Amino acid sequence: MPAVTPYSQLSSAVLPAESPFDLHNSRAYAAWREQKLARFPRSLADLRVRVANLQALSEAECAAIRAACGCANMAIYTSVRPAGNGEPDASLVAAMGRQFGLRRLDQNLYADDTGISALQVSSKRRQYEYIPYSSKGISWHTDGYYNPPERKVCAMVLHCVRPAAKGGENTLLDHEMLYLQLRDQNPRYIAALMQEDVMTIPANIENGVEIRPAQSGPVFSVDAASGRLHMRYTARTRSIVWKDDADTRAAVSALEALLAGESPYVFHTRLAAGEGIISNNVLHTRTAFEDEQQAGQGRLIYRARFYDHVQ
Repeated sequence: MPAVTPYSQLSSAVLPAESPFDLHNSRAYAAWREQKLARFPRSLADLRVRVANLQALSEAECAAIRAACGCANMAIYTSVRPAGNGEPDASLVAAMGRQFGLRRLDQNLYADDTGISALQVSSKRRQYEYIPYSSKGISWHTDGYYNPPERKVCAMVLHCVRPAAKGGENTLLDHEMLYLQLRDQNPRYIAALMQEDVMTIPANIENGVEIRPAQSGPVFSVDAASGRLHMRYTARTRSIVWKDDADTRAAVSALEALLAGESPYVFHTRLAAGEGIISNNVLHTRTAFEDEQQAGQGRLIYRARFYDHVQ
């Protein structure tokens, strides 16, 4: 019988003292698990918060959004649309984030000078090759999974300016709940997914030019300053190379099975104009959609990614 690899060799992560995410700390994990399950929302309605002015939320509105994020790492807000025919500009997304301590924007590819991306179907050659700028569906992922550790995307805001004529539904899953389910099945899955070299995103090369180098790192990690759990993941098989060992293969298989199955912890929503999602970079998907440009139904979502957590 092959020797069992100890946790300490599977994962070299250095965790804060008394962290519930330390696999050796069963007491702290049990307390965290009990509280997480007790507080977790039972329906999408529990995550919805109606707001009057995105650029100047009331104390009660902020408190409701923070409470939802505290329970499920996400909130769905519904704002009153501005009077007249004008559409909001991207600045309101940054203004929304600032009210929750989100200030350090990720300057990612195709974001504008402010760091905000306008997600819509693009006719630009390089841009339409990236799925977010197409009408195709997007499988399970967290944002910025290809970023280096110093540019870890911890939170994001998605704001719907215009929905698609058909489709474009999001599915959302708090990454802490996925962690909880995997750890309950087998703590070795977590140990494997915390290895520093468990998941590698190949380099992005266009016409022989390296746009982004290959990036290796863990799926689950813990922020040393805040103690928060972070997840980097994509289900895209072309964008990922897994470590080739038995522990990793078993962990990835279990993870994929959970994401493919039915779960009471998964929420589905189709954002309407004026609605948005603020989250600590939870797992999410998007279904394919159809635009009707002649009828003014071209899907437009403003996206902001931050290096901060919702506060």
